[in-house]
Amino acid sequence: MTKGFDRKIGQQAIMYAFAKEEEEALLESKLTQMNWRYGKGKVGSMELQKIVAAIETSAKRQEIVNAELYREMHALYHAIIEAMHGVTRGQVELGGMLRTAGLRFAILRGHPFENKAEGEWIAVAVYGTIGAPVRGFEHEAIGLGINHI
Repeated sequence: MTKGFDRKIGQQAIMYAFAKEEEEALLESKLTQMNWRYGKGKVGSMELQKIVAAIETSAKRQEIVNAELYREMHALYHAIIEAMHGVTRGQVELGGMLRTAGLRFAILRGHPFENKAEGEWIAVAVYGTIGAPVRGFEHEAIGLGINHI
């Protein structure tokens, strides 16, 4: 275990989503020391499927998941949907309800338990704004999804 670093994958995903440049470098260094995979990005849309696709594409491009393995894509998908439940307050719907979201996201994959037999887990944290598709008519929101691979 890396000394002085918390292995809570959800907490680390949220911190990574919030991280500024200096904090990001330190966090990435510790994630690398633990042999975790990680990545982040931004997405904005009135369509949930575009948000899901952007996060999935980012995870594939940054080699956090293997697109050819169903279990990895399945775990990622459920982590994304769980995170979006937080952002949308349980009704995972955007455009149909005249809502739009502008989000930063972080994806982490690693062994959050000391016992390696517990396997790898994936966490998706999303943070940003949601609201009417009019500038200034939105509020902050955050979501977190965690799934085993």
